[in-house]
Amino acid sequence: MPHSNADERRLTVQWDDPMIGARAAQTLSGLEYLREMADGRIPPPPVMKLLGFEFVRASEGEVEFAFLPHESHFNPIGSVHGGVISTLLDSAMGCSIHSRLPRGKGYTTLELKVNFVRAVLPRHGKLLCRGQVIHAGGRMATAEARLQDESGKLYAHATTTCMIFDAASDPLAKKEKP
Repeated sequence: MPHSNADERRLTVQWDDPMIGARAAQTLSGLEYLREMADGRIPPPPVMKLLGFEFVRASEGEVEFAFLPHESHFNPIGSVHGGVISTLLDSAMGCSIHSRLPRGKGYTTLELKVNFVRAVLPRHGKLLCRGQVIHAGGRMATAEARLQDESGKLYAHATTTCMIFDAASDPLAKKEKP
């Protein structure tokens, strides 16, 4: 059944060049990078703009994002899609690990385990996602994250294992040949 214009909904997303942040990540420690982003001196990655994640704070080993659920995040049954929630949790955990890395180091997610405790709906209001490092070694790091409303009610939680690597081995760090 076709939709009338009255039913039409739109989402317009604008973002900055993602390579600005990628290049900055090569020259700063993880915590310096996250604080520069939180202060607006480095643009957030496009996925944060696309999904509506807001950077709240970063300290060594801990990062917090805010998220306001919207119908544009819905799955076919009318609640926020688990992939959106998983992306938020993965971002918070990865950034918490990034906050512990010295200049010249990068990370990537190796595994992600998410537990959905209850449905996320726009009526729940702003949710906070806090990622925290559990262990940070030379090659591997683990972290956990919790997605809660402002009163502390839990909606989802997750754990991750990330691999730590030299940023020089990262394809973004390699210069293209002329």
